[in-house]
Amino acid sequence: MLTDVLTIAWKDLREVLLQSGTLRRSLRGLLFSFLVFGVFLPLQIGPDLVREPAAILPFAWVPLLLASGMVADGIAGERERHTLETLLASRLSDRAILIGKVLAAIAYGWGFMVVSAALGLVVVNLANSGEGLLLYSPTALVLLGVFGLLGAGLVATGGSLVALRSPTVRQAAQNMNLAIFAVVLVPVLVLQVLPVDVRREIGRTLVNLDWPMIASGLAIALLLADLLLLAAALARFQRTKLILE
Repeated sequence: MLTDVLTIAWKDLREVLLQSGTLRRSLRGLLFSFLVFGVFLPLQIGPDLVREPAAILPFAWVPLLLASGMVADGIAGERERHTLETLLASRLSDRAILIGKVLAAIAYGWGFMVVSAALGLVVVNLANSGEGLLLYSPTALVLLGVFGLLGAGLVATGGSLVALRSPTVRQAAQNMNLAIFAVVLVPVLVLQVLPVDVRREIGRTLVNLDWPMIASGLAIALLLADLLLLAAALARFQRTKLILE
């Protein structure tokens, strides 16, 4: 089964990388995103990118948005292009097809984030060469590695459920992006409208929390959510139902 999963994952990755016809054209299309997340943002943040773990959070958008777009195209797009029937008629199992598509979306989003963060580190060091070698803190690396991966998994598994119920790529992508923005932006907007004194009190409370324990609990919760959503998607992804649809 592992070979089948990797076959599907590689097929989806190859398709997204060659969607413009050639690898060079596709990479050229990604150049703008690399410039934004790997060059522009690090230059704006400066040395705080490595000194303040929270400064790494802008990179969290990368795996979320890319994973959502890829899983939407990998499932709803296959249906829209009428290639899903051909894939379902192959010898590959339902589980291998879905897990391969989820794995490809996670690898695409998380891999892009890692490359952007590495590029950002190089840019910050070049722009601040007089301050010695600047490196990400262990906390920042955990945020990038663990939570970036789990976040991409959450979007990919949850997005697969959305894509299975969406007739087009556009509708699937819109639904997932609305969910992502709601989860990320609503807390920020709520904080903005709170009185200054309340925000300061919240800040003092957050500083005094046991963040290592909270991070461990959050990581476990995300992992469980990823597994539950994957199980739900696997139960929904059945070729007999999909072909009839």
